[in-house]
Amino acid sequence: MIRRRGPWRNIDDVEFATLEWVDWFNRRRLFGSLGYVPPIEFEESYYRAQETPAAVAGLM
Repeated sequence: MIRRRGPWRNIDDVEFATLEWVDWFNRRRLFGSLGYVPPIEFEESYYRAQETPAAVAGLM
């Protein structure tokens, strides 16, 4: 990442590029082991599925 997209003017440029990569990795990349959906979508659907049985049982 650092070598491919540089040269960087200062440490802030490197920090922002790193944050962009982390955002892409956690929110936008398609992850094959999860059915080619972004990790954040998989996690959200997991927690929605966990809430459903409790709501059906009248516990919510």
